[in-house]
This record gives sequence, structure tokens and C-alpha cells, in this order.
Amino acid sequence: MTHIDAGAELDPVHPMALPGVLSAGLSRAEVAERVARGQVNDVPVRSSRSIGEIVRANVFTRFNAIIGVLWLVMLFVAPIQDSLFGFVILANTGIGIVQEWRAKQTLDSLAVIGEARPTVRRDGAAVEVATHEIVLDDLVETGPGDKIVVDGVCVEADGLEVDESLLTGEADPVVKRPGDPVMSGSFVVAGGGAFRATKVGREAYAAQLADEASRFTLVHSELRSGISTILKYVTWMMVPAAIGLVITQLVVKSDNLKDAVARTVGGIVPMVPEGLVLLTSVAFAIGVIRLGRKQCLVQELPAIEGLARIDTVCLDKTGTLTEGGMDVTELRPLNGADEPYVRRVLGALGESDPHPNASLQAIIDACPDTEEWRCVESLPFSSARKYSGAAFSEGDGETSTWLLGAPDVLLPQDDPALSETERLNAQGLRVLLLARATRELDDPEPARGARPTALVVLEQRLRPDAGDTLRYFADQEVHAKVISGDNAVSVGAVAAKLGLSGTAVDARRLPADREDMAKALDGGTVFGRVTPQQKREMVGALQAGGHTVAMTGDGVNDVLALKDADIGVSMGSGSEATRAVAQIVLLDNSFATLPSVVAEGRRVIGNITRVATLFLVKTVYSVLLALLVVCWRVEYPFLPRHLTLLSTLTIGVPAFFLALAPNTERAHPHFVRRVMRYAVPGGVVAGVATFATYLLARDHYTGPDSLEAETSAATLTLFLVSMWILAIIARPYTWWRIALVAAMGAAFLLVLVVPALQDFFALRLVGVAMPWTAVAVSAVAAAALEFLWRWAGRRFPA
Repeated sequence: MTHIDAGAELDPVHPMALPGVLSAGLSRAEVAERVARGQVNDVPVRSSRSIGEIVRANVFTRFNAIIGVLWLVMLFVAPIQDSLFGFVILANTGIGIVQEWRAKQTLDSLAVIGEARPTVRRDGAAVEVATHEIVLDDLVETGPGDKIVVDGVCVEADGLEVDESLLTGEADPVVKRPGDPVMSGSFVVAGGGAFRATKVGREAYAAQLADEASRFTLVHSELRSGISTILKYVTWMMVPAAIGLVITQLVVKSDNLKDAVARTVGGIVPMVPEGLVLLTSVAFAIGVIRLGRKQCLVQELPAIEGLARIDTVCLDKTGTLTEGGMDVTELRPLNGADEPYVRRVLGALGESDPHPNASLQAIIDACPDTEEWRCVESLPFSSARKYSGAAFSEGDGETSTWLLGAPDVLLPQDDPALSETERLNAQGLRVLLLARATRELDDPEPARGARPTALVVLEQRLRPDAGDTLRYFADQEVHAKVISGDNAVSVGAVAAKLGLSGTAVDARRLPADREDMAKALDGGTVFGRVTPQQKREMVGALQAGGHTVAMTGDGVNDVLALKDADIGVSMGSGSEATRAVAQIVLLDNSFATLPSVVAEGRRVIGNITRVATLFLVKTVYSVLLALLVVCWRVEYPFLPRHLTLLSTLTIGVPAFFLALAPNTERAHPHFVRRVMRYAVPGGVVAGVATFATYLLARDHYTGPDSLEAETSAATLTLFLVSMWILAIIARPYTWWRIALVAAMGAAFLLVLVVPALQDFFALRLVGVAMPWTAVAVSAVAAAALEFLWRWAGRRFPA
């Protein structure tokens, strides 16, 4: 991997960065000139694989190559019905390409909807543009939560603080002043300002990172890596079995080369679990499409799998349990303060912040600004500080400095105003304190000695669907942890209104040790006064305690925790930074979408685990049959047409329906072990039962047409045993699962009774004794399967 220096120097301030010239930004003519020179941020947004990559990934696979060669051989040496397996592969590949292409269209369209639109200043006016429309020297405005999309130099700063942790690993925000470099990939946590774009397109730091890795990848999926491991072992088993089969059949059938080749191919083809990779891709693709219809953008495909494994979901209160807006319900002056004067102070504070958060916006709506006051200095709100401030020149020539924020942060613990605050918090109300500062805003501790002036009581709007969503998580044994920067009592009251019971804990009292913190987190449900860095530590502690953690949030204070969580879920209206690091973005901002997202993840991973057993049972019994044929030096019992028929009826068609069925079981780790503990005994029983019937039939039948009768008896046994395996996999039964199994049995019966199909598939049961013997052997095998699978479940718990 190429190393890129996050601290690399940026261009010095351009001559255009002069007062007056800079404030207006570029003109239309200057923008057009830069576009003509190609100085545009033209990095393509790569939301999925290209059509060419999709086709190559589905066509040029190891097993498609094996099957393709064998298919070509069969087209020359055998009837067309022995080449049916090749057409099945073509259909499977086509389905895989179409489904992934549909998923690509869904992803691309949703990525456009969720794409950030930075604000740039051109001809003196602020306009929103697409990220790819930014040109060199553009003046880009920023505010809290905005992601820095190109490299640049800061030219305006109003308490601007930038988090570069995603680039440097340094968690503390960096204060930016005019002339300081800003790096693409970082984001604003407090204040605002503007910077001049000095590197755009592929020269920008974030673009260089993007070149090293594509977002939409399956590389880190346990499911995909597990299947790759299985396929590796399958290849090792196939090679010696296939070589032995080729030699044996050429010796045994030396008088009929074409028949020897056909039966050899018939033994090799079913060893390949060709449909397993296809069904995995299709299940992921259909999952993306289904979630896309619910306005859910999956930014990394493994997220679908990860969702199936989560057992803990950390919820940020604001924007998740509550809606973004608030209402000022009461203003309580303290220490004899005059209410009209307090309203003027609050109005001036609202006007002083160009990027108000939800709380300040509610104050702005309730307390209009007076033009007589002028802001001379400001301190933007920060999640770490939990307060903001401003100094004013009042209309009468007086100056004053004010702070607005969390009462329990601004006031000492023994202040009488805190008891009233706690009573209001217990009602689920949010309370801010307006305090007159006695120190300057640039003082290291501006809140020390501040005099409380008024309490601002805010009512939060609960999401109407939040209660049902929390109940869903409880029913699914997913533990919900509410993690908020607000007062713990207030957050606990809000959670209680939504039916989430549990202890409310002030995060400032949490132990610093990770192991002790994990124990405290297991014991609590609601955590308040959590700093952004603490959110990250809490996610890490839960993971260290063995939990698979999903984190939801929409604010810039959630970014670090979202990045570290196993699955990060951001709201579409959330900050640009949260959308950038989250694996899943809920574009409709609906917390109620989460159950659908979790259910889709469980459906995909649970069903793939289920159908993988079907495919690998076939691989095991195919390899075992080949080895038994080599050891007994007899003709291979099947032609390709027989196994194509069996695979279609007992694996291919049922697996497709089972892979897309509802499934609410939480996924478990150790995919390979979970699948192989059933596939190995199932395949061994099927292979032994089939070969036993074949040997009995060889003793029973004589004459020139005996091989077809022997094959038919062996096929009947293998079908019945495979059907019993399918019946076990299909549990628990529903009407459609029973109908599916019955339909597959009826289709095979149709082949046995219709003369034209008998001839096409070379299947004809001769006599009465041998077919009933095949049924009896199958019944014994079914009983053995039930015993062995129950034993395997107890002996090798996953």
C-alpha cells in the first residue's frame, strides 16, 4: 500500500487570497477557465463495480472454467441431455450478472441522493454545488459536521476546529486559523470558516486514499472468506478423485471411449458447488435492492452480513430517538434577572452563530435578535465543551460576555440551580443554562466563576416510531444502549417514555479501564454526558467484551464511534462526516427502518448458511462416490444428465427459494464449522447408501441393458436421500416449504412415469424387488441422517 503523508505541505496562500478579492470567491469566467484547463474535482464516485467488472467476476471463475471445459467435451461425445449442466451454468451466470447489475443501479441512484453538496462562494454569493464541480481556487465554506472534500488553505476562521482523526489517528480537534492547511477527509467539529481549494481531483489526499481501496467490497466478509476456504478444500479433494475416476473409467470401459468419458464427466461435475457462489452473490444483491427500496444506502456490502451478527446497538438520542427539532417551552430567570433582557441576550447569542444546532435554532425561533447588539467575539459550541459563548457590545455602550450550555458543566455541583435542573430533566425535558461569564472567552477556563442568569427549558420531539423499534430489538435479543451527550437523567426519562427501562448513568463517572467500563456498560442502559472520545471508548469496550456493536448517529460527535463500530448507521440528514464513515445511511432519516435493515441481514446470512449445506452435501457424496468407484473398479453409476436432474430438483431450485425466504435468526460465527458439521455426515450417508444400492443392483440385474437399470435404482436412492436432506434443511415447516419439497418430489415422479422423459433422462425402473430395495436403503439412510445430524449439533455446537 502506498504511504501518503497526512501532514504533507499544501500550497502557500495564493496571491488571489487578498481581502476584498477573496471574500467574493471566483467569478463565473474564472470557474469556466479552470474547467477548460481540467482543474476540476473530477474524481469519479465509485459506488459499485463497473458492468465490465461484474461480467468478469461472474464469468471468469475457477469453477466456471472447469465446468466449461467439461461441457465442451460432452457436446462432442454425448447426447445433448448429458450437456444440460452447461446450460444450467450459463443460466446461473446470467442470473448473477443481472442481479448484481440491478444492485449496482440501486446503489448508484442512492449514492447520488445521499451525495454531499458543499457550499462555495462565487461572484460574492454562496451556492451549493456537487463535489465534482469544485474547481481549483474555489472558496469553500464550512460549518459543524461538514466534511472537507478537497485539500486547501484556511482563509477565514470563526472558532474553526477540525477533526483529523480519520487521517492521522489524533483524536483531539485541531484549531484552524487563516493560513493553516486543511486536508480532505477531515471534518469540522466546531465553528465555521472558509478555505481555498489548492488540490482537487486525484491530487487531493482523500482521492489518493480512494484509489487504494474501493468502498463497495466483499473482502472482509466472514461469509465470503468461509466459502473461499470451503472451495479451496473442495479443489484439493476434486483433483485426486477426478484423476482416479478418469483412469478407472478408461480401463473399465475400454471398449466404449465415449461412454467412459461421459461417465467420468458425470462423476466430476457434481463435485463442483457451482451454485453456492452464485446464490451468495444473488442474496447480497437482492438484499441491496430490497434495502434500497426502503431508502437505505448500503455503502459496504459486508454491512448486510454484519447486521445479522449484531447483539448490541448503541443509539444516539438526538436524531435517533428524538426528532431533530426542539421547542422552547419555558424561560426561567434566576437570581432576579429581567426576562426581557434575558430574551435579548438569547436572541443575540442565536444571531452570533452562523451554524446553529437544534437547541440554538429553537432559541432563535423563540427569541428574535435585536439589531442594537453587536457580537465582538464568539466561542462556537463543541460536543467536548458542551457549551458555547459570545461577547457583545450592547446598544448602550456596555459590554458583556455570555455562555450557554449544560448546567451541570457550567455550574459547581452544590449550586441550587442544579436541583431545579434535575427535576426538569426527570420529566424528559432538556435544560440549558444561560450564564454571565466573568472571564474572557479565550481564557483556558472561561466558565469558571460564571453567574447563572436563566434556565432555558426545551422539549424534545419524540420519534413516533422509536418505541416500536426499541421493542423489536428487545424481542430479537439485541441490547439497546442509549449514548448521549445530554444530561443522563433527561435522556433516561426520554428512553423511559419510549419503553426502554434501565439504569441511567452519568458517563463522567464511568471507569477509565476498558474491562471495568465493559462491565459497567453491560449493567447500564442509558448513558449521559458522554464526550465524543468517550463514545468511541464505549464502543471499543463493548467489542472487547465480545459484543458485535452497531452504532447509530447523525451528529459530528458520533463520527469516531461510528467509524470504530462493527456497523455504523447514519441518518441521511446527518452531518456529512457521519454519512462518509457509516456503512449504512438511512436516507429517509427514519429510525423505524433499522428493523428492516437488521432483518435483511439476518435473512441473507441465515439462508446462505442453510443452503450452503445443501451444496456441500452434494460435493461430499460426489467425491465419496468417485473414490468408491475407483476402489471397486466398477463403472461410474451416473451419466451427467442424472446428476443434473437430481441437482436441479434437490438443490438448485429449492436453494433459490430458501435463500430468499424470511429468516429472523441471529447469525452466529464460525460459518465453515457450522456448515461442514452437517454437510460431511449428510454427504457420507448419501454416498454410502447410493453405492450400496448400486452394488446390490449389479448383483440383481444381468444382460446387455443391465447398466441402465442399475443406474436407475442408484438414482432413486440418491434422490430419496437427497430429498430427506432437503426436508431437514427446510425446517421449520411452513405451507410453502412443504409445497416446495412436495413439488420437487412430484417432478421426479413425473420423470419416472412419462415415457418421453424416461427416454430423455435414461431412467427406467425395472422389476419390483430392486426399486423397493432402493426405498428400504433410503429409509435406513434417512434414520441415520436424523441421528447423525442431532449428534453433530450436540457434539460440535457453533
